[in-house]
Amino acid sequence: MSYAGDLSPHDAWAKLEQGAILVDVRTEGEWAHIGIPDTASANNKGNAPLFIQWNLAGGIPNSGFIEQLKQQAPEADATELVFLCRSGQRSIAAAIAATQAGYTAYNILEGFEGEPDRYGERTVNGWKNRGLPTNPGKI
Repeated sequence: MSYAGDLSPHDAWAKLEQGAILVDVRTEGEWAHIGIPDTASANNKGNAPLFIQWNLAGGIPNSGFIEQLKQQAPEADATELVFLCRSGQRSIAAAIAATQAGYTAYNILEGFEGEPDRYGERTVNGWKNRGLPTNPGKI
């Protein structure tokens, strides 16, 4: 594995309680229409989540991802990062890239929405379906 490891949503929450920073790598559309994680009660260090798209509109890779990460989390060796996407796939790629840039990076298994059920609805698992705090969309 080329990053620090995979965490269940509840293990990720525990990591946030210890001071890690959540990095949501979904798209602006996902943030606006599906909701965002609410980490305010996770710790008293004021570590608000970071919102940096891994892919831009149309699925185009965000070539500025690492630069944006460095701007928002400048001290690579000071804080662990926990990456989140819809289902836990883009966040793996983001965790690998962050690790290569010098960060300690984890991936959240299941993502924000989790895997689809037999009807295609994302109600099986994931951050939101496991009852972790969320907020309406970010604009």
